[in-house]
Amino acid sequence: MAAPLEVNTADLSGTYVMILRLQGISWVKRKIIASITITLYAKHYKDAEGNEHIDIEQIGTGGFKGNFEQRALTWQAREVDDPVFGHVVGKSRRIKVEEVEDEWQKDGWLPDTFEHSAIQTLNESDTPKSGTTWIADQIWGFSEINGERRYSRKVHFTGPNGEDIKAVLVYDYHPVPFLNLSFYAGNKHWTLALEPALLRCTPRLFTSKWLLTALAAGYIIALSFLVRTQSFITPSSSWLGCTSTYWLANDGCGLDGQSCEPFDSSSLDFRCPAQCTSTVLANPRTIGDIEVDGVPLIVGGGDENKTYRGDSFICSAAVHAGLFKDSTGGCGSLQLTGNFTNFLALTAHGLTSAPFPTVFPLSFQFGSGAPFSDCTDLRNYALAFNVIVTALLFLVLRPRPIFLYWCLVCIGFWHVSLFSQPQNYPPPLDDAFEIFLPTLFVAYAFWRLAFRFVLPAFSKAPIERAVWYLAAFWPGVLVNVVTAKIPVDRLVASDIVGKPGALAAVIIIAIVVFIIIVNQIRVIRKTGWLPHYIGWYIAGGLVALVLSQLPGLQLRLHHYIFSMVMIPWTAFPTRLSAIYQAFFLGMFLNGVAAFGLASILQTAADLRRDAPLGSTLPSFLTNSTSYNSSIPLVNQTILWDAVPDSGDGWNGFALLVDDVERYVGTALNFSLASLQEGIPHFFRLAFQNDGTSGDFTKSAILWPNGTWADPLPGPS
Repeated sequence: MAAPLEVNTADLSGTYVMILRLQGISWVKRKIIASITITLYAKHYKDAEGNEHIDIEQIGTGGFKGNFEQRALTWQAREVDDPVFGHVVGKSRRIKVEEVEDEWQKDGWLPDTFEHSAIQTLNESDTPKSGTTWIADQIWGFSEINGERRYSRKVHFTGPNGEDIKAVLVYDYHPVPFLNLSFYAGNKHWTLALEPALLRCTPRLFTSKWLLTALAAGYIIALSFLVRTQSFITPSSSWLGCTSTYWLANDGCGLDGQSCEPFDSSSLDFRCPAQCTSTVLANPRTIGDIEVDGVPLIVGGGDENKTYRGDSFICSAAVHAGLFKDSTGGCGSLQLTGNFTNFLALTAHGLTSAPFPTVFPLSFQFGSGAPFSDCTDLRNYALAFNVIVTALLFLVLRPRPIFLYWCLVCIGFWHVSLFSQPQNYPPPLDDAFEIFLPTLFVAYAFWRLAFRFVLPAFSKAPIERAVWYLAAFWPGVLVNVVTAKIPVDRLVASDIVGKPGALAAVIIIAIVVFIIIVNQIRVIRKTGWLPHYIGWYIAGGLVALVLSQLPGLQLRLHHYIFSMVMIPWTAFPTRLSAIYQAFFLGMFLNGVAAFGLASILQTAADLRRDAPLGSTLPSFLTNSTSYNSSIPLVNQTILWDAVPDSGDGWNGFALLVDDVERYVGTALNFSLASLQEGIPHFFRLAFQNDGTSGDFTKSAILWPNGTWADPLPGPS
């Protein structure tokens, strides 16, 4: 790769690769050197006295051991017994380009070499010891080669018979591997170079494209069996989602719950995926007189038979009841038990259920034993399998960077689609393939815009490359798990304002993103590309601004879109760029595989989910003052106000009694004759327009002692 602008003659530390063309060495060594790639590991530093030093270790492909140069830029002669060139006397210094005597060596350097000065090395044979005479005068710096910034050396070589040879040695830059450690003791030097050791010790067979092809076929076969065991042995009709329930919120089950019958004498054998307890209510849900939010909906389970209300999330209730662990999922059976009174709260297995002290028409209890085999969710095993496969690709097989990139894309996408966050259960393969092709097109754009500049830069440091990429890529793929405890799941105003801790979380995320952007701007500015990037991002921002003003639509920054925005900034070969682009690639794959390519523009209804509509609320005429507790329930009637003449189109009412719709119509009263004495009752009222309900009020409460509690203001 081209050398980045921050690498210059002021600090040459780095890894450089060259195809050698040298003279004056034995025929055997010339043939060996001509056929290999030499890698230079350079360390540039100052000693305690302020003198500059450049230590360079040369290693060829296949473990060919080159020389080790220890140069002090003091222009003092130093004798060296070089393993390649023999006995040599050399000296080095920093020199201004204008002071270079040879006009050929003076021309063609980039401005930063003029700014920081070039480096001159003068080496000549120690003729009495070597038996030959030659002089090599080198100027080191950075020049533009084929439109790319390259570290190069202009060598003026004078041979034993007066040969005058001029050559330019051009090097490919790679960052200095962190794991190449050097130790010094006086004039002695030891190097612990783990990266080159891995490159040398890996048999060539492991990097064969035929072995890679065979292993890829084996991976696909193994993955197919794993997917079959995970999702397709259990009957598809038995699969439940994490929010599966028997009863719908508010009036979703219709008058007297008729749409959700039967209430009893029915059973279900089911299977639940893992990690269902992380699926929580996105908006407050009213249960009697309390509101439940930010947790799985579980009502009851505290009695001896572990009876749950019908609107409890079945899979979370099963974990709460101890049928199986949340980390593994599992199978179970349940029986509908009809009317039940006084659902008791219970804290068990890390979950706390809500109480409901009155009667509800639909309840269920879990049976013992698992009705199916192969009930364990294998997502953690699949994760371990895929992490090991990607680690082997990075460390052992080491295919070309573009093949490595496409392996990450495909493995990450299908891991989300089939294991960690499928769109449904069992995974809908048709939907996954539908989104896979456009995902590949976007991923190709990522390669062209960013990854092709960074991923190949670490080819000579496979351990480091594996750490930077895999340690960031897999948290991105599992961003739903990593961010499960953050109290905001959408960057929309209603979520940020309405959830405790959401604003603080967004501020922290914004600070982190700001730091990332500032750091990348610093890097991009050094390359001269900053105006180009700023121009494109300003243009994109203006387009987004125009779109956000379209009537009836709101801008929604999905996390896959956020990744698409951020990845172009990472097109510069630094370690942080590698970490950023790996994480954002994983997050992009998580977003598209789990939710599809959702629109950047959405309506208010799309964003609302089951939150209140913001509609007008009716009001009860019955209140704590007017209610006569001396009258028995059989003779009691509650009253409410008439529909206001507001032009909203309301033409009726819906009344929930104990969270069940018990009245729909235009009347302004409701008889309590059917209600049971001795238990509390909860009343919520909403306007209707041709059978469609608006927001319900909060609960008015009739306590067993005959006390009436007025509803609190606002919708439920």
